[in-house]
Amino acid sequence: RQDRELNNRESQSSINGFNKIYFGPPGTGKSHAIKEYLKEKNVDPENYSRVTFHPDYDYHSFVGGYKPFTDTNDGDKIKYNFISQIFTNLYVNAWENKEQHYYLVIEEINRGNCAEIFGDIFQLLDRNPEYNIEPSSELKKFLEKKEKEINTKRVEEGKDTINLLHSGKLQMPNNLSILASMNTSDQSLY
Repeated sequence: RQDRELNNRESQSSINGFNKIYFGPPGTGKSHAIKEYLKEKNVDPENYSRVTFHPDYDYHSFVGGYKPFTDTNDGDKIKYNFISQIFTNLYVNAWENKEQHYYLVIEEINRGNCAEIFGDIFQLLDRNPEYNIEPSSELKKFLEKKEKEINTKRVEEGKDTINLLHSGKLQMPNNLSILASMNTSDQSLY
């Protein structure tokens, strides 16, 4: 039923990304349906990532943030680097490989605080290019550095360059889809 509807929508626009939530009581096969969908589409394991939301999951766990590390090349000083997480990694991969489709699978989406987890990224879920968002200065700096690294390599390989930021803003790639599961009997749903 739902899969036929999804396939029909995809056949109308095979390159556009989409967001879909599988919902129902526990044990009704939501995660299995997502797994079967990815198998049916023959999605390479490199092209999807799976995460489970929970009450302690936050924006820095989903998008990224600064984390400390010991710089052994500089007298074991503690320094900080921006460490990208699941959403940012898929975002970069999708813009870098526009001919491939990427999937972010979110299990138990209703168990996390979506406003806290998605933050300003939530606006991108509308998939309207007019709703591009200004990234945090840390994320912007990371994406500018990543774009430069990717484009240096692409130029050496004779490929076209890419943009991770569009006029300095984030834009949801057309080849990145979000598949999520949600338990309707979970009290946190309300």
